[in-house]
This record gives sequence, structure tokens and C-alpha cells, in this order.
Amino acid sequence: MSEEKDMRQSEPPEPDSLVGLLRLVGRVRDDTSSVHLGAVLDMVGRRSFGPMLLLAGLIVMAPLIGDIPGVPTVIGIFVFLLALQLLLGREHFWLPKWLLARRIPRATLRKAIGWMMPVARFVDRFLRPRLTGLVNGGARFGVALLAMVVSLLMPAMEFIPFSANAAGLTLTVFGLALIARDGLLALIAFGLTALTVGVIVWALL
Repeated sequence: MSEEKDMRQSEPPEPDSLVGLLRLVGRVRDDTSSVHLGAVLDMVGRRSFGPMLLLAGLIVMAPLIGDIPGVPTVIGIFVFLLALQLLLGREHFWLPKWLLARRIPRATLRKAIGWMMPVARFVDRFLRPRLTGLVNGGARFGVALLAMVVSLLMPAMEFIPFSANAAGLTLTVFGLALIARDGLLALIAFGLTALTVGVIVWALL
């Protein structure tokens, strides 16, 4: 119990913007030519659903990373475990070691961050707290359930061109809605979830 409390106290402050999250990811240090997911999560923090969901969405949506075979499935498992633990009321998220050990080439990560940073600065200008009832309290459980639905479809997205990027966009918008307490973004993400599910079901029929 005390170990988990110490872990929570040692984590960095939760990022409150897309630029803030990308800067945290860019500061990750590793001794090899690749960066493991555990190191990224240690930098971002493992106690808040919003930043971790945003990170998952960015990984899938990012050029060079999201197109790597197996990435959508791994991120789908990642999101499913996060959403399940939020629904169970956990305050600090646990993830299996094999998942934390997954690696991303450092050069690829830097290129992806460089590509996303100008977009992040533009997006952050429009984020602000509004319609907060859609992202606070029990509404977070609704977000978790929808994120879980998207995560369950992600393995199938390995075989449907560009569908994983759509899922990444959906998760990114949900993550942004939570960290910025922006209910309007949550509404947009609800629509994106319905669109993503519809496209996957249509493609599989």
C-alpha cells in the first residue's frame, strides 16, 4: 500500500494539453536505440485515464508508428485494460510486463513527435473547459465503456486500411476531452466512435 502511494507521489504532474503530453514523451530517456512503453508511461504517469488514453490514441494515429504491424492490437489491449480498471475503481493502473516491454525505435518516436507538435499547438488553442458534465464524475465511465468498444475492434483493424488511424483519432479526442475537461470534444468523440464502429462492421460484413 505504501509502495503504491510512494509511486503516485513520485509521478510527474498530469499534462493538461496535447503539447504538454508530447513534451513529456520527448523527455523519455532510455539506454538503447529504442524506447519501451513502460518508460513512456513512467514519464506520463500511470494514475490518470485521460493522459494514458491520449497517449494510446497518438501512438496509433502517428505516422510511422501506427502503421507498424501489431501496434493496433497491442494498443487495443492497452486501452481495454485501462478502461476495465477505471470501471473497477482502481486509482493506479496496472499493466502486464510484456506490454510495458514493447519498444518503439527512438528515431521513429522523435520523427513522430516532430510531425505532431505543430498540429498539437494548433489544437491546444481551441481546448477549454466546457460542458464539463460530459467528462466529469460518472461520465468518465461512459467514456471508458466507449473506449473499450473501440479497443475490442482494434485487432480487426490490422486488416482494414486506415481504420486503425480512425480509432487512434477517436481515442485521442477522448483523451483530450478528459484532460481539458472539454465536453464538446467528448461529443465529437462519441460521434467518431459510432462512425468507427459502423465502418468496421460494414467492412467485416
